[in-house]
Amino acid sequence: MQGQVLIIGSAIVIALFIVIVILHIIRKIEVRYYQNKIKDLEIQRNMVASTPVLVELSKVEPIIKNDKLEEKYNKWQDRFNDIKEKRLALIDDMLIDLDIYVEKKDYKSCDYHIASTEIEIYKVREAALHLLEEIKDITLSEEKYRAIIIKLKVKYRNLMKEFQDHRELYDFMQEAIEMQLENIEKRFLDFEKVMEDNDYTEVVHICKALDIMIDHMEVVINELPDILLMANKVIPNRMKEVESNYKEMEADGFVLDYLNIPYNIEESKKNIDRILTDVKVLNLEGSMFDLKTMLEYYDSLFIDFEKERLSRKVYEEEITAFYKRLNKTNTLVKQVYDQLEDIKNLYDLNDEDVNVIHEVNKTLVVINDDYKKLVSQCDSKSSPYSMLNDETESLSNRLTNLEEDFDQALKSLGNMYEDEMRAHEQLKEIENLLETSKKVIREYKIPIITDSYFVELKEAKEAIEEVVKELSKKPIVIKTLNTRVDTARDLVLKLYHTTTEMVRTAELAERLIVYVNRYRENVEVNKALEEAEKSFYKGNYKESLDLSIKATSIINEEIYRKLMVVYEK
Repeated sequence: MQGQVLIIGSAIVIALFIVIVILHIIRKIEVRYYQNKIKDLEIQRNMVASTPVLVELSKVEPIIKNDKLEEKYNKWQDRFNDIKEKRLALIDDMLIDLDIYVEKKDYKSCDYHIASTEIEIYKVREAALHLLEEIKDITLSEEKYRAIIIKLKVKYRNLMKEFQDHRELYDFMQEAIEMQLENIEKRFLDFEKVMEDNDYTEVVHICKALDIMIDHMEVVINELPDILLMANKVIPNRMKEVESNYKEMEADGFVLDYLNIPYNIEESKKNIDRILTDVKVLNLEGSMFDLKTMLEYYDSLFIDFEKERLSRKVYEEEITAFYKRLNKTNTLVKQVYDQLEDIKNLYDLNDEDVNVIHEVNKTLVVINDDYKKLVSQCDSKSSPYSMLNDETESLSNRLTNLEEDFDQALKSLGNMYEDEMRAHEQLKEIENLLETSKKVIREYKIPIITDSYFVELKEAKEAIEEVVKELSKKPIVIKTLNTRVDTARDLVLKLYHTTTEMVRTAELAERLIVYVNRYRENVEVNKALEEAEKSFYKGNYKESLDLSIKATSIINEEIYRKLMVVYEK
């Protein structure tokens, strides 16, 4: 029992010892963490303090030659002193406070003041860097602006050389350009003077002014010769060519009012005068664009002239071809339209067929009126040929559509006529076939003709009579006529097949009876032959043929097989 108590007590002591050790280690880690934080802030503070503001200020002091720069120098000095003596001192105090919080283990307050210190260091660092940049703008100004001026001088010399090499191209503007170039040279001298005085504020303005002036002169030197050439020669010559072509074409009967050429020429002259006025003061803004637009316009007029010439040629060809087509269509439609009542009396036309012809006639009247208006426009010279050509094409398309509708109507009438003619032809063929059937019956005088044959004959004759009746009707109903013709043809063909088959069968049966008659001494042959003869004289020719063939099988199998082949055909 005592041993167990001793063991439990020892375990508790060990556990407490471990807890104490762990807590001690945690505290040491926390202390080290905050100490490292404070150390990092101190490094940042020292980096701000080591910003080379003072070095740059020392470079400014020897070059102070005017009140503006001296005033700036004094302000920079005050700002630097404020950073060094007040704001950095405040950061030092804040760092000391952080050490105290760590010693007191007031980590909550320590976290808050660490954040405040970081913000303050950031503000001071930005203020110091901004101050340094402002000072460097002065200390590095000479080197920076010298580099800028060197580039501008190179550009200027190139422009001067271009001008001198091609002076004659600048015509009356030579003096104005020279004056502008002299102004640029004066600005270069101004630059040297302000650099001597270390007036870097004014240097900025001079560099900007030089850059703008040289850019402007670059435009002038590069574009002015082309502008003068276009304004004084190219476009005026092009206007003369256009005006000359315009007058010639008008005299030749072309209508060109829609192009407004006289008005546009006057406006172009005004624009050229305006551009030349602006050029005299070296204002070239938009001049090249305006001149190019004018030149493109006059170039496009030659395309319009050529289009009108081509349109005239096409119009003259198309209007002639259209006139011929129109006359032909007028004649055809008039012929059909004048005979429409006769056609209606001849054929049973439906309302659709009649309406199509009426509509074609109405549309044709409109097309004829439009054609006359079109010719009148051409004669009165009130429309350009390009427009007349478009209207001719439109009229041609309308006439084409009308011709298609009319052709369809004629095709319908033509089909009716063809059906009628075909009915007459087929009627002759049917009647000939009927006569052939009668002739076959007459040529082979068979003893008995069955009643069914006469029924077929009667039906065929009646069908032919119906066709004759339909052909004699006015108007003819083509659909009914075609039905009658088909019926008559089928019935006559049926009669013809019946006739030929009956005669063929009777003839073959009769010949077999005659052939087998020589073998009557055979009892079986005699019996079969008697039955065949009875059937033959009763008109049962097929049955008679079957019995006769059966009789031959008794006499000779070979003959029987040959007869069967013939019979089956």
